[in-house]
Amino acid sequence: MTSATPTASQPEPLWQPGPDRIAEAAVTRFQAWAAEHHGAPATGGYDALHRWSVTELDTFWKAVADWFDIRFSTPYDTVIGDRTMPGAQWFPGATLNYAEHALRTAEDPARADEPALLHVDESQNPQPVTWSELRRQVGSLAAELRALGVRPGDRVSGYLPNIPQAVTALLATAAVGAVWTSCAPDFGARSVLDRFQQVEPVVLFAVDGYRYGGKTHDRTETVAELRRELPTLRAVVHIPLLDTPAPSGTLAWSSLTESDNEPVFEQVPFDHPLWVLYSSGTTGLPKAIVQSQGGILLEHFKQLGLHCDLGPDDRFFWYTSTGWMMWNFLVSGLLTGTTIVLYDGSPGFPDTGAQWAIAEKTGATLFGTSAAYVMACRKAGVHPAADHDLSRVKCVATTGSPLPPDGFRWLHDEFADAGHDLWIASVSGGTDVCSCFAGAVPTLPVHIGELQAACLGTDLQSWDPQGKPLTGEVGELVVTNPMPSMPIRFWNDPDGSRYHDSYFDTYPGVWRHGDWITITDHHSVIIHGRSDSTLNRGGVRMGSADIYEAVERLPEIRESLVIGLEEPDGGYWMPLFVHLAEGAVLDEDLLTRIKTTIRTSLSPRHVPDEVIQVPAIPHTLTGKRIEVPVKRLLGGTPLAKAVNPGSVDNIELLHFYEDLARTRR
Repeated sequence: MTSATPTASQPEPLWQPGPDRIAEAAVTRFQAWAAEHHGAPATGGYDALHRWSVTELDTFWKAVADWFDIRFSTPYDTVIGDRTMPGAQWFPGATLNYAEHALRTAEDPARADEPALLHVDESQNPQPVTWSELRRQVGSLAAELRALGVRPGDRVSGYLPNIPQAVTALLATAAVGAVWTSCAPDFGARSVLDRFQQVEPVVLFAVDGYRYGGKTHDRTETVAELRRELPTLRAVVHIPLLDTPAPSGTLAWSSLTESDNEPVFEQVPFDHPLWVLYSSGTTGLPKAIVQSQGGILLEHFKQLGLHCDLGPDDRFFWYTSTGWMMWNFLVSGLLTGTTIVLYDGSPGFPDTGAQWAIAEKTGATLFGTSAAYVMACRKAGVHPAADHDLSRVKCVATTGSPLPPDGFRWLHDEFADAGHDLWIASVSGGTDVCSCFAGAVPTLPVHIGELQAACLGTDLQSWDPQGKPLTGEVGELVVTNPMPSMPIRFWNDPDGSRYHDSYFDTYPGVWRHGDWITITDHHSVIIHGRSDSTLNRGGVRMGSADIYEAVERLPEIRESLVIGLEEPDGGYWMPLFVHLAEGAVLDEDLLTRIKTTIRTSLSPRHVPDEVIQVPAIPHTLTGKRIEVPVKRLLGGTPLAKAVNPGSVDNIELLHFYEDLARTRR
């Protein structure tokens, strides 16, 4: 992957924050305050603050708790009781409640009638829910959950789109001390049951259907199947998004949220479970990842309040669904007193520029989306800042996959041409921590194709196979100290073996995430793709993301997938699968341009052995390209063993690779 390795001299940045932006950033004010109260370095900028945050881990996290005024109803004995990974103990002795902090702004009379939520559907007409109304609904629903017998530790599930009721249900669940888990309603019954049956919920919140792409999708039969297959359910709450009557034996949402109860926040231990998230789980059942009330509270305060620089004057939009960790992250925007924007609908309806229209209508200041959406807009000739009033957008953040260099340039130029000073933040983390390892820093420059820096409190390193740290070279993404939001456990993993094997089997006591990264000499981070689907030609490792970035510059290529397969005779086959844009033809001219582009952008070693047209590229339900299962299929593994059908957006697409493997054999 030499193409992505930076030069020794620091490159010219694409963007540099001005002195006013640096001075006003929360992380600047935090550093000055932490220098006075906790011994943080007063000079040296972000690099010095980051070094302090990982070398003085206890003091740093105490400073975060103090700065954000965490309400510990019972004081903690120490910041970190045991820092061994896995199993680090954070703030032992402390009790608190996540929902109490998320609704704290409602206590301020000056802000109680301002919007906490702005809900937008495909009609693009924003509907506000005020802080006082959200608090009232949470109080009412929490009281009803307790009346239904829901107790701390019980699981409460949601089969819901990105609507205000989902936020209310999550916060009411947390207020009771129960454990939230959710799936989006575009998940089929099998996918949902693969997740919910593991955690045995006692309550299910479910919609009757949803609207997407201008069409209505009925989900009454799916919900009926969930009710039959989840025997632990004591109650099902019907949310009539399509205006159908509540089925027999269900409760109406309106009847549970009409009272005027003051919320009662169960004070739970710091490590009490807050929610269960699920890995993409392309093979076997998805991992049921449990994160704690206190761990998420601290990590998200740090990430949203310092790295994303969010506060009471901001409006936070991220295109997501309730089946992806970014939805949970979005909800945590409430912690910083920020208005969060909930969009329920297709990212490209009625046209590719739809998300920018939502940003304009909601006054979004932080606009979060996928790298794929940015590149789709570029290819479609969308001009966001020219076509919309995006003067309030201070930051465009992307995740899901690395933002290609062309995406950085396009975003910067589109906003610069309209006279806007845009901060571009490509971020990378994972469902596993419901946060970022590296990404947004409002006081640092942005370099094309690079994440700005490792996040505070995160000792992010790139290691070679022997555990030696690397700079300027590709290595494994590791984290050498614990983070508060690391899983407290996996559900149904009594001896912790599955948790251990997921992250700690390569480097004992050190988190190995499964990504290839480069840490540059100026401390930025480059992501090269998953290390478990590494391309290894002649002993040289290459990242799939590098190839995608190169080939998808071509207007004829909608999306691509590259696989490296070790063959029984000792050979190595590296095909590139391409999904073409409408009207494009994979003729000799396009084949030549694909190979030339890869050869000149990367190296001759990156050029695939074959380029094969496919009807579409398969993804996980959270939108990630499926590389490892395709590699298994091409190696002859039967479909039933190569992939968990409930984790794939379109299982039919995998039959192509199954047939190809048969033909090759």
